[in-house]
Amino acid sequence: MMSGRIGELLLILLIIFVIFGAGKLPKVMGELGRGIRSLRDGVNNRDKDEPRDHKE
Repeated sequence: MMSGRIGELLLILLIIFVIFGAGKLPKVMGELGRGIRSLRDGVNNRDKDEPRDHKE
């Protein structure tokens, strides 16, 4: 089951490599990583702002 996901991931990476080329790939991956990190930080900050008690 895990090998199917790895195959899909490799296929996606291959497509990205073909579209962007080897020169732009590190820049694109760096921007993607920053975007994911920013999203994660935003979700974590929102969770801290909201109260945890949701009793009705």
